[in-house]
Amino acid sequence: MQGAPMLKKSASSRLTISHIREIFPDMINNIDDASTDLRIAQRLKGLRTEKGWSLDELASRSGVSRATLSRLEKAEVSPTTSALGRLCSAFGITMSRLMMMIEDDFAAMISRSEQPVWRDPDIGFRRRSVSPPAGALAGEVLECQIEPGARIDYDAPPRPGLEHHLVMLEGKLEVTVAGVGHRVAPGDCLRFQLFGPNSFETPPDSSARYLLFIV
Repeated sequence: MQGAPMLKKSASSRLTISHIREIFPDMINNIDDASTDLRIAQRLKGLRTEKGWSLDELASRSGVSRATLSRLEKAEVSPTTSALGRLCSAFGITMSRLMMMIEDDFAAMISRSEQPVWRDPDIGFRRRSVSPPAGALAGEVLECQIEPGARIDYDAPPRPGLEHHLVMLEGKLEVTVAGVGHRVAPGDCLRFQLFGPNSFETPPDSSARYLLFIV
């Protein structure tokens, strides 16, 4: 799993930047939508410049049109989750890490009440960022919960070989990685590296709650 932005639902719903403050309330607290757009625009341009890529090259790598990229970098439009997901994949970062990049700093201690929570009510998925990503830290920790009878499909990871350690806490879950299904029960630990699509699925009679360590 790669974090919120890369979540791909069976339905094709998309969220605009106006919902990002709801998805990551503690990451961009006290920042209005216009300021958030500008910060994301500056960060996206900075990431492209660091890579030494032209707009045309980034368009080719991400699948986002050159015209859209130009407008995003000028903060003329608000990015959609789909566009941000593709750009993060091209840059090799998760969307949650991008959100942290627009913050000025990060806290050493994060109480449970301060941990960002992202919900997708359409498929019954909730993700708590127990240890959010930060520029100086290599990993992050997520607490995830999936309602019964739900399936979440993810595209390729933002960085090939992204390391995951899933510790099952409650319920039942089947995780498919590289075409191989793994049934995970409470107390089990599933370790894997992502190089392609993967999925998480719960049976009709059980939800699932687990910790996910991403490095």
